[in-house]
Amino acid sequence: MATFFGEVVVAPSRAGVDDEEWAEEAREETPEDREIRRELEKKREIDVLWTLKSGASTESSADQLFVCSKLVIAIGHNAAAFLSSFILDSVCWEIVGVVKLWNEWCRTSNSTNVLPTDSFCLFYRLVSDPTVLLCQCSCYVAEDQQFQWLEKVFGCMRKEGLQVTILSTCPVADYKTQESTLTLPSPFLKALKTKEFKEQVCCPLLEQPNIVRDLPAA
Repeated sequence: MATFFGEVVVAPSRAGVDDEEWAEEAREETPEDREIRRELEKKREIDVLWTLKSGASTESSADQLFVCSKLVIAIGHNAAAFLSSFILDSVCWEIVGVVKLWNEWCRTSNSTNVLPTDSFCLFYRLVSDPTVLLCQCSCYVAEDQQFQWLEKVFGCMRKEGLQVTILSTCPVADYKTQESTLTLPSPFLKALKTKEFKEQVCCPLLEQPNIVRDLPAA
């Protein structure tokens, strides 16, 4: 239970399929259906490739954890463009990783040479402090891929002392308030935080009943 509105908490999921219903579906599934499903599941797997050492791309593994003190993740085209314009527009950053994924709305590759119109997910490291990472994620991550994305990205990092900041955007029309949205400044910034975050928040907290969805919520 949250101690205040705006606190990020992990709630138990009640989503699931009844055992009898699942068994009935399994009985109706043909070998061809199972093969197609396995191929689709394999195709939807997410790969995280890092070039943290010697410039060679390597897949993430649990025995190669690296230290990360601060990770800033920009999710969506607007947030990724903000990073490009105000933070990455210098020679202080180097590309150290890429996420490769496939779904109905997104096709990415393991290339780090992308155009602004491409869907991509790139990781940058601060040259002067290699423990500071930025992530630009302008690609769509489907619901069934979000946990896998989190597991593989954060599975590469040591969690001790790690501070994560997530930037995302949504239309003003989706913002729930008693005021008229016509009088609101656009854009404006609101924040959510976990109880572990003890520093001063740089903007007002998001009011109820507004919520965050998709990968930022995950």
